[in-house]
Amino acid sequence: MSNVVNEQGSLSINSENIFPIIKKWLYSDHDIFFRELISNGCDAITKMKKLEMMGEVSLPDDNEWKVTVKVSPEEKTISIIDNGIGMTADEVKQYINQIAFSGAQAFVEQYKDKTNEDCIIGHFGLGFYSAFMVAHKVTIDTKSYKDEPAVHWESEEGVEFEMGEGTRTERGTEITLYLNEDSYEFSNEYRAKEVIEKYCSFMPTPIFFENVDAPAKEAPKAEDGKDGEEAEEKKPQPLNDPTPLWTKHPNECTEEEYKEFFRNVFHDYKEPLFWIHLNMDYPFNLKGILYFPKINTEYENLEGTIKLYSNQVFIADNIKEVIPEFLLLLKGVIDCPDLPLNVSRSALQNDGFVKKISDYITKKVADKLSGMCKVEREEYEKYWDDISPFIKFGCLKDDKFCEKMKDYMLFKNLEGKYLTLADYVKAAKEAAGETEDATIVENADGTSATGENGEDAEEKKQVVYYVTDERQQSQYINMFKEAGLDAIFLTHNIDQPYISKLEYDNKDIRFQRIDADLTETFKEEVTEDADDWKKMVDTVTDMVKKALNKEKLTVKVEKLKNEKVASMITLSEDSRRMQDMMKMYNMYGMDPSMFGGEGETLVLNANHPLVKFVFEHKKSKNASVICEQLYDLAMLSHKPLAPEEMTKFIERSNEIMLFLTK
Repeated sequence: MSNVVNEQGSLSINSENIFPIIKKWLYSDHDIFFRELISNGCDAITKMKKLEMMGEVSLPDDNEWKVTVKVSPEEKTISIIDNGIGMTADEVKQYINQIAFSGAQAFVEQYKDKTNEDCIIGHFGLGFYSAFMVAHKVTIDTKSYKDEPAVHWESEEGVEFEMGEGTRTERGTEITLYLNEDSYEFSNEYRAKEVIEKYCSFMPTPIFFENVDAPAKEAPKAEDGKDGEEAEEKKPQPLNDPTPLWTKHPNECTEEEYKEFFRNVFHDYKEPLFWIHLNMDYPFNLKGILYFPKINTEYENLEGTIKLYSNQVFIADNIKEVIPEFLLLLKGVIDCPDLPLNVSRSALQNDGFVKKISDYITKKVADKLSGMCKVEREEYEKYWDDISPFIKFGCLKDDKFCEKMKDYMLFKNLEGKYLTLADYVKAAKEAAGETEDATIVENADGTSATGENGEDAEEKKQVVYYVTDERQQSQYINMFKEAGLDAIFLTHNIDQPYISKLEYDNKDIRFQRIDADLTETFKEEVTEDADDWKKMVDTVTDMVKKALNKEKLTVKVEKLKNEKVASMITLSEDSRRMQDMMKMYNMYGMDPSMFGGEGETLVLNANHPLVKFVFEHKKSKNASVICEQLYDLAMLSHKPLAPEEMTKFIERSNEIMLFLTK
């Protein structure tokens, strides 16, 4: 047995070079010292476990692995104790006294861009020195598993140290921090527990907590009648869960366990829709659980949380390099020990490797969704309205994800059935009596597969009709149903950019809202004499423009099959998309007249009695009132009236009802 020689000296660093790095470059959050010191304790226990497994040491049967955190609010100290491998005097010199062999510059160069094991998590000396962010004095009492004396080490401000033989009798290490005045908060029980929960909730060794200044609790007395199980509950419980759900095989996890884990980790008591359990060993080690919450709100306001861990040590929330952007709408945990972190675990190295991890996560999500669509179609449809904004967002952000999901995107039609885009196109062609294959294709150069160009190509495209507001567009929906036509619902904000992408990717289709135009399906052939028809159209058009004082208004007089419809508004798809874009960018203040009204058309049904009345009683005052009413009724079925317009409409409606009482 060797003796520990008392030593004094300067560390291979000084406060002018290493501590600015630790405080500013290395660690931005001072509370990180809890993570570093506790994970060092876990590492020491892991090393000891390996020695036991290899048969190099023999431990008693009652050995209980644990890290203990003790705080003293009165003394303003924190102690972190483990029963791991411990250190000899030589190891203390190596790991503690020589963390920066050639000063700050060499330190930065050595660790800044490395990806080898020596510079990632577990570099004991470096993690240990995070203690000096909050403590003016730090002591180490350690005893190695080897038959060597215990060691006591202490340092003021991390510059000068003293080292000699210690008094510790049990294997392991105890580190004690004497806190700076501005760090006293960390000796508060509730603050300490808060930080430990943040960083150490799932570390692989049980972490126990003790407030040494708290009044001692009496042990249960025999006469209390406590049975063994109740007494067990009185035993101190660890702050962490050393075997979190993601470390288990999916087959070992129950539905209730997944839901409970979701509630405990995210404090969200709304049940998730479903989840994906990631479990991969090759070509890199990655485990985790991604939860799909209900996300039927506007996607811009969604905030998910993906917690990133490395060997069950918390790194950060929502690391964009690892988690694809669109997956940040989800909630979940990902543990990747192979992450090439820098020493502070605050930044990622080796972009190529990280990109592979990100691509893998994207692939697994697409595989899960496509698998559900193929095997559990009914369940998939049940979730679709909630998850479709997320999936569409993913398609806009990630081309690979979009490619994998293109055949599994669903659209709800007017009958409430869920169809793929190919299903809709096929049904539309069958309804039109067309027999060609409904597959949506494009040439290698991105041009239409029909080979058409310009206006002819545009006319050849298959129109996909859609609804954005079921209530507002109910008149058009009813007309579509009566005519045997179908449309799909696209009611979310993200649908507009999404259909633009679909049109770009599929050159043979174009999307058109059902109120954009009237197809020939809704019209009757004009049988009147051409001159008589032109005279009627011109007369009614002029009367409407004068009554409304809107000379620039486009008016069409058509013979519609549905005689119940007197008037309608149509707005060309291009004009409406321009208006939507201007609203999105809040640019209407420039000059609303530049966009509002352009492409808007009032359609009057020549088969309706009210339109006939306007033509036949062109000199009557009532004809002018009816023109205004026809316009407002058409607008109401198109979009809400402005306040002044609504007031006039109500007053006019009252006047018209008074006519009936006379």
